[in-house]
Amino acid sequence: MSGRTPARACPERTCVGCRERAAKSELLRIVAKEGACAPDPSGTLPGRGAYVHPALVCLDLAVRRRAFPRAFRAQGPLDTQALRRAIETADQQAT
Repeated sequence: MSGRTPARACPERTCVGCRERAAKSELLRIVAKEGACAPDPSGTLPGRGAYVHPALVCLDLAVRRRAFPRAFRAQGPLDTQALRRAIETADQQAT
């Protein structure tokens, strides 16, 4: 045997809310766009990205810890209302 595994490694990212590591496919990518946090489910928007679990608990933790301005290296607070609406609709569609 060559020591190689047949399964490919899955990229991991850290949730900025709860600080837990998870597979990239389980997290929602967020980008800073014109002073607001915008969801990027396809992962194709340009710019620096931050990842969060698509749950309101993790979003609230990230907002309380001021994790988004730190992750994006932005000055001042960022608007998260559009992000909150996107996560709420995703939760409603899942149930």
